[in-house]
Amino acid sequence: MEYIYAALLLDAAGKEISEQNLEHVVKAAGMAPDEAMAKSVAKSLHGVNIKDVIKNAQSVQVAAPAAAGAAPAAAKKEEPKEEKMSEEEAAGGLASLFG
Repeated sequence: MEYIYAALLLDAAGKEISEQNLEHVVKAAGMAPDEAMAKSVAKSLHGVNIKDVIKNAQSVQVAAPAAAGAAPAAAKKEEPKEEKMSEEEAAGGLASLFG
């Protein structure tokens, strides 16, 4: 996730999204750079206009709730009732994780 944030930061600053630049940003944030991850992100974002992608993603998110609200009420499914668990049962379940 830190490499995506680094790519967004580089794009906002008008810098090239390259392996080296991604590694520099991650290192400046106090984290150990991962060459394979930097290479993968740089290759995946090569030629991508991040501003256009963000703008298009925002318009899709705005349209999605409107489409969901248009569904007929009869199509709603009943959700199963949740069973309440006592604190002792929950603690017992957690204890099984640690042997």
